[in-house]
Amino acid sequence: METTTYPVTGMTCGHCVTSVTAEVSRIPGVTDVAVDLAGGTVTVSADRAIDRETVRAAVDEAGYELGGAS
Repeated sequence: METTTYPVTGMTCGHCVTSVTAEVSRIPGVTDVAVDLAGGTVTVSADRAIDRETVRAAVDEAGYELGGAS
């Protein structure tokens, strides 16, 4: 099991949490998504390693931006 936490910018409400959770959950191999609205992070658990760019694309599709180093 791989678990990684990523910073996400632009999330301000429950709708943001729902959107990010839905998009990231669609990534093959993802088993759990936990969004911390106050902390501005998303923690992704998967049964295999998930490429950061794949997570970035899902967060972007939800309308937000993955922060931190590439």
